[in-house]
Amino acid sequence: MTALRATPAGHWHAAADAPWTLARVLADNALHPVFQPIVRLADGAVTAHECLIRGPEGTALHMPDAMFAAARAEGLLIDLEIACVRAGILAWSRQAMKGKLFVNISGAALVEALARHDTPDLLRILRSIRVSPESLVFELTEHDRVADMPALLDAVARLRACGVQIALDDFGDGCSSLRLWTEVKPNIVKIDKFFARDIGDHGEKVQMLDALLRLAASLGTVVIVEGIETDTELRVIRDLGVAYGQGYFFGRPAPRVVRAIGADVRRELDSTEIAVLPEVARAVHSDFRVERMLMRAPAVPPDTPHQVVAEMFQADESLHSIAIVEDGAPVGLLNRERFFDQYAKPYFKELYGRKPCTLFAHMSPLTLDRYTGIDTLTQVLTSEDQRYLTEGFIITEGGKYLGVSTGEQLVRAVTEIRIEAARHANPLTFLPGNIPISQHIARLLASGNDFVACYGDLNHFKPFNDHYGYWQGDEMIRLVASVFVAHCDARRDFVGHVGGDDFVVVFQSQDWAERCADIIEDFNTKARSLFDADALARGGIEAEDRDGMMRFFGFTSLSIGAVRVRGGQYSQPEQVASAAALAKHKAKLATRGLYLEEDGAP
Repeated sequence: MTALRATPAGHWHAAADAPWTLARVLADNALHPVFQPIVRLADGAVTAHECLIRGPEGTALHMPDAMFAAARAEGLLIDLEIACVRAGILAWSRQAMKGKLFVNISGAALVEALARHDTPDLLRILRSIRVSPESLVFELTEHDRVADMPALLDAVARLRACGVQIALDDFGDGCSSLRLWTEVKPNIVKIDKFFARDIGDHGEKVQMLDALLRLAASLGTVVIVEGIETDTELRVIRDLGVAYGQGYFFGRPAPRVVRAIGADVRRELDSTEIAVLPEVARAVHSDFRVERMLMRAPAVPPDTPHQVVAEMFQADESLHSIAIVEDGAPVGLLNRERFFDQYAKPYFKELYGRKPCTLFAHMSPLTLDRYTGIDTLTQVLTSEDQRYLTEGFIITEGGKYLGVSTGEQLVRAVTEIRIEAARHANPLTFLPGNIPISQHIARLLASGNDFVACYGDLNHFKPFNDHYGYWQGDEMIRLVASVFVAHCDARRDFVGHVGGDDFVVVFQSQDWAERCADIIEDFNTKARSLFDADALARGGIEAEDRDGMMRFFGFTSLSIGAVRVRGGQYSQPEQVASAAALAKHKAKLATRGLYLEEDGAP
């Protein structure tokens, strides 16, 4: 018989020579619960605890993973789960803690537990230890597909009739399913810790969590996000509208319950600052396919005479090109303009009118499958062979001819898609574009907090760009971006790139003016490194002004116009942007680095 002894704290240890089996741990009630707090993010109240179970300390069965592995090996998995629930509820009752207790159980174990103890029996047990059914939440931990869904739904209904609530645990870990959420209709869904981990650096996680919150709202489900470990994670999750949080930042699992949050958590929850949400490096219109540019056009076999092709073009003036097709597959392309350049030459009709049209056709045309995406189209647009810009190209499906399109359509499609993408993230600096800038300002306006909106613009950038070329101009733009980012607090301050040399910074940092001064000084110093030795010696460059007249321009420098935005002063992001742009204009006119306009006065 295994010898077990209890410590004064109530933790179980075993004699050094005792064999360790899960059966013995269960027989001697050697499980001890620990509790982790669940916090309401609106006010920081500790409203619940999750019960987690440990085995005897100093043994191979101390941690849950080891215990459950042993339970599977010994065929005691359901017995272990039921014992864990019982031990957790008993320990909870001894501490007389208010709020709710979350206990973990699988669907199979829940069904078996209610088979062993019907609901009247369960209620008697709870009353005997002074635990209210309304204080219990059963977390369904489904790591395998539910074998008997009707039985689980019946068990859930019986618990609900007693006042017990149901939660779905670890949603999003790849095991819990939308089907389970839909059929069980849990009161609470706990989002897996994967989504909380470094969420401030991952726009994809922000968007996924936002989508889950909207789904939960539509189904009337409360959301708890697990695994919150840092102040940054808490700030982002709170600002997304999550109601409850759990994780090491609030408290680690411990034998004693936590009755109040710590000072660091309180400081973060009391802060009125809005988190700077990361953007997704998105590919706008990633579903774009070349078939959207498809033009239905007739095709001819390779032996078609030039005279017939000419008649086809003359009969339809909108016909840009005609494909040459053999056995359903395109082998050549006849462009209208190039064809008539040849056809109009002296004696062409007499010499070549009855000859096959392949004689002067483009026999290696650009051919794209109808499902070709935007990335391939961009590569095509920048390839060395540019004949398709005037001749057009052929669109196929599975190698078979479908129709044609033009180089003009391709250029327009790629340009429009890239412009749309730039509204989300500038392709030169990868900073957020117009849409995320407006969204962030809208969030700040909705919060009612004060903030400062700054608009940055370069002085004498056009002469620099004209003098040194676009490549060097791009280096100057990237320099501005890097300086802004280096001097801003990534947790509080939002840096966006409107386009060209226009940048927007939305400050929540209280020392924003000092940061702006440092930005201007740092950029103005570093910008000189992009000028050549002659310009450095002369203090500037000779370049054309906007009227086409040559004149002398000093070094490129940075101007920032700032607007202090008071809570309730504006209702729309566009109003803030307009005010900041006006302040920028005044900053450039005043030939000073930083210009603040507050309540209509500088």
